[in-house]
Amino acid sequence: MTPLASYRRLLSIAGPAYVLVAFVGRLPLAMSQLGTLLLVSTATGSYGLGGLSAGALAVANAVGAPVAGSLADRVGQRPVVLVQSLLGATGLTALVAVVGGGATDVLVVLTAAATGLVLPQVGPLARVRWRPLTRATGTHQRRLVDAAFSYEGAADEASFAIGPALVGLSVAAFSPSGALLLAAALLAVFGSAFALDPSARLAHDAERPVGTGRLLGAAFVVLVGAQVCIGMLFGATQTGATVLATDAGTPGVAGLVHATLGVGSALAGLATAYVPERVGHERRALVAAWALLVLSLPLLVVGSLAGTAATVLFLGVAVAPYMIAVFSLAERVVPPARVGAAMTTLASATGLGYALGSSVAGRLADESGATAAFAVTVGATVLAVALMSTQQRRLRTASAVEAGPPPSPTRAPEDPRVATPTGASR
Repeated sequence: MTPLASYRRLLSIAGPAYVLVAFVGRLPLAMSQLGTLLLVSTATGSYGLGGLSAGALAVANAVGAPVAGSLADRVGQRPVVLVQSLLGATGLTALVAVVGGGATDVLVVLTAAATGLVLPQVGPLARVRWRPLTRATGTHQRRLVDAAFSYEGAADEASFAIGPALVGLSVAAFSPSGALLLAAALLAVFGSAFALDPSARLAHDAERPVGTGRLLGAAFVVLVGAQVCIGMLFGATQTGATVLATDAGTPGVAGLVHATLGVGSALAGLATAYVPERVGHERRALVAAWALLVLSLPLLVVGSLAGTAATVLFLGVAVAPYMIAVFSLAERVVPPARVGAAMTTLASATGLGYALGSSVAGRLADESGATAAFAVTVGATVLAVALMSTQQRRLRTASAVEAGPPPSPTRAPEDPRVATPTGASR
């Protein structure tokens, strides 16, 4: 089955409406971090406080997401994501009110943290649904799941391009407050729709023991560290772009500059489906890590928004292949009953890295400007290269053990989208 045929098959299985809902549902999280950074830094004049608030939101989300993922493994995604979507929309609205009311720094940071705690991780949870959705495809399932993860990686990166772009446009047209209110509205509508979609039932198999098996094996810990590195890259790059844009008198442009990271990444993510299966995911992650390092170095010498945007665009080409390889490895090295927890834990690691990167870069930027922030970006890629270079054998062994033999055809799940190739039930 060719990659293009795999994508067509996935679309027919899931249905166009689900693909749209799952994509738009992840935009609010992509908007919330930059939106918080711009809202707080613009209102207070402090990049440090803006970075701290955005970092608090990311850290709290990193804490809450694995808990929500484990709970979804046990009781199903529908109730968990629905509650998260409604509470998250309320939290984003409350953050706007708190900052607009001139609250203390402590209250602002605490509100951002409370909001982050309940924001749903739609992207990781969408990944969990693809294996049960493709269960009836027999020997094609492995290839389809790999293609689905390539698509999800591209969708995540596209969301982190469109999300910041929406923030930038909202700031330019209205204000930073308007950007977060838009994110709240999207979350309430599309996050809830993702929770209520019939595919949510398939991700919770009552015939399968849930929450069993070891999650934190050595290989998975390596993958968590890999995602911390990429999160640092996101946080530091976003902070550096914000400093340049604010110094130029156009803070809203920061979202558009950072969005270019996702453009290149999304295109590269779709293209990873064309990588031969014989090239292991651990090797793909290593090559992508080196590409991240090489492509990030120009950030240390650029001094304009245009130069930064061009550099970030090319940097993005290595981001999605790196993340797709990491998530694909995780899906193979953890027990099937813990995939939901694993996907959300990796997303949490990204959030922790974002918090670390944005906080450190924000403090350095207050003292030395944008170049100091971008130095954190480069440092994160160095860590990624070191980690992937030293852990190739561990990852290769763990993925080979867990992958086992190819799946055999099984009876189709009850959801008619799997039974009918046209997705007519949608």
